[in-house]
Amino acid sequence: MISTYFSGFALGLSLILAIGAQNAFVLKQGLLKQHVFWVCLICALSDAFLICLGVFGFASILSQQAWLIQAMKYFGALFLFIYGARSFYNAYNSQSGLIASEQETTTFWQTIVLCLSFSWLNPHVYLDTVVLLGSISAQYADKISFASGAVSASFLFFFSLGFGARLLRPVFANPKAWKVLDLLIGCIMWLIALSLLR
Repeated sequence: MISTYFSGFALGLSLILAIGAQNAFVLKQGLLKQHVFWVCLICALSDAFLICLGVFGFASILSQQAWLIQAMKYFGALFLFIYGARSFYNAYNSQSGLIASEQETTTFWQTIVLCLSFSWLNPHVYLDTVVLLGSISAQYADKISFASGAVSASFLFFFSLGFGARLLRPVFANPKAWKVLDLLIGCIMWLIALSLLR
């Protein structure tokens, strides 16, 4: 049971550590201290739901719905392209010495919608959680322990990223740091969007 749990934990953590659109969004919200708890919770719960779908047998069902994956791919690419363009615009227009608390804020519901979009409009999320984790979990008899490990990794990662980001706030007192972050986020969004369209 313990070894299965840690196998799920290690695999879940290795998949989520890759820099992606969702992680970049969580990092920025953490730096801005805007709705961090809810952003982390939504990302972790979304991951948990998809992991459970994969581990408990829904990977095969999803794989038969090719049209759904295709639709998600194009919607996801469009969303990432628009958000990336917004990041480039922010990088171009930030001229003064901003600190995180002075950055443009979004309302609670705007933040929740953005967070849900990053969590659900990226087909890579489904491939990692539902298909890949679901397929690997087939070799374990104790699926509950495996799923619990992977879910624990998601919660640990997102809350560490969101609340740990504030340690970098002194760096982002420099307006150039915000420009670099926005440029990096824009590049990440556009690269992922292009990879979805290939």
